[in-house]
Amino acid sequence: MIQSRLCDLLGIQYPVFQGGMAWVADGKLAAAVSEGGGLGIIGAGNAPASYVREQIHIAKSLTGKPFGVNIMLLSPFADEVAQAAAEEKVAVVTTGAGNPSKYMKLWLDAGIKVIPVVPSVAMAKLVTRLGASAVIAEGGESGGHVGELTTMVLVPLVCDATDLPVIAAGGIADGRGMAAAFLLGACGVQMGTRFLSAQECGIHPVYKEKIINAGDLCTTVTGKRLGHPVRSLRTQFARNYTKAEYGGMPDEELEQLGVGALRLAVQEGDLKKGCFLAGQAAAMVHEIQPAAEIVRDVVESAEPLLKGASQWVK
Repeated sequence: MIQSRLCDLLGIQYPVFQGGMAWVADGKLAAAVSEGGGLGIIGAGNAPASYVREQIHIAKSLTGKPFGVNIMLLSPFADEVAQAAAEEKVAVVTTGAGNPSKYMKLWLDAGIKVIPVVPSVAMAKLVTRLGASAVIAEGGESGGHVGELTTMVLVPLVCDATDLPVIAAGGIADGRGMAAAFLLGACGVQMGTRFLSAQECGIHPVYKEKIINAGDLCTTVTGKRLGHPVRSLRTQFARNYTKAEYGGMPDEELEQLGVGALRLAVQEGDLKKGCFLAGQAAAMVHEIQPAAEIVRDVVESAEPLLKGASQWVK
């Protein structure tokens, strides 16, 4: 069975992370992934510390295995959530949408392993110097906030730039993606979109149906004009946002246009006003499964591919 130094570092069975998706990755989903041998991650998103603490307590009640919290650094509640994670002494903190320098000492002093999401070599080098335990190299194929580089390019560049374990993310949804990530130099993978189809994922049934039925050209990126592009499914909301973004709407109004849209998708399945975040890998998600089964399916299908790689070398 596939293992790596990431497993020893974190005390997990398989080198598979579940992405910390805002309003999606709650304590129940994180616990299910951790129980399945991966690393479940609670998504803090734009939620206050009280919500994050509640989800941490739910996860602790459902599993004794390690799990993490993802902190979106653009959140207005980032300070209080960072403090809550330290006080709750979660095993891992992952970060996204920003520079985690401000909080590194707080988390490290609490004995937390910090694993930032990095969209560039420069950020990978910075967090390495600051004491990160590993990094997540996330390509622009992913859902939610995205960078410029693709996973195929970013992962080997980051692997060359740091001695830390590298987790590949963006566009990975099956064993083929995991095998490719290892050959690029990574020692683990993170998947978000694939776990949207988990039985334990509490998103609205309409959201799950959109993922299951997604095609290869199912996603689009909006928000580039504001400096924080986001990938989501092509819906009426995405079309309206694109029209406003390139139609001259003032930045302040454009920012407000997206407020609450993700929650409308997650909680109500609102196809007109909801923002259905998803990566390009949505087209590879075909069924609803238990989270533990998703973890095993990816790992078990990657193993024969890696073992058979010698067939290409004579």
